[in-house]
Amino acid sequence: MTSYAGSINRVNRPNMVAVGTIVWLASELMFFAALFAMYFTTRAVQGPQVWAESAAILDIPFAAANTTILVLSSITCQFGVFAAERFQARRTGTLREFSKWGMREWFALTFLMGAIFIGGQVYEYAHLVSEGVTLSASAYGSVFYITTGFHGLHVTGGLIAFLVVLIRVFKAQKFGHSQATMAIVVSYYWHFVDIVWIALFSAIYLIK
Repeated sequence: MTSYAGSINRVNRPNMVAVGTIVWLASELMFFAALFAMYFTTRAVQGPQVWAESAAILDIPFAAANTTILVLSSITCQFGVFAAERFQARRTGTLREFSKWGMREWFALTFLMGAIFIGGQVYEYAHLVSEGVTLSASAYGSVFYITTGFHGLHVTGGLIAFLVVLIRVFKAQKFGHSQATMAIVVSYYWHFVDIVWIALFSAIYLIK
């Protein structure tokens, strides 16, 4: 009876890795809240007309397409989590049979989409610099590069995390609870950076 009660407690006990990740993401949320505060404060000081003139150079359709890619990557990431939860590491059918994909295929696609987003961000930076919008040229340039740049670093960190998961799963002899937990924790982080970017995109590109 004691053994049975002990096993029940182990099953119901929250995973400490997941709990630690959630706590860490809460601190990251405070960090981005400070960035948002900096952005809106600087915008208020500069004035709406000056800010609108500086933001007019932004390519909103391109940024919207890049944002769509990142948002869709959250969906592919979650499909990878579903596969991890049923302990399916790899696909059981052909590459065209998406319903039979495993965690590895979904996470690899998520990594590719995240990399495309970063590539799009680099392209946008190059375009803005060519138009004279640099980090030191104006207050607008400073807050734009700081806010989007820090987010880009977080996305890059997520890409590295996906690589680590894929490598560990590839090396593991058996896909079990440890690998599944690792995939789920990485998904928490990825969904977080996606949500933050939606807020950033709305503030920087859409709110006039």
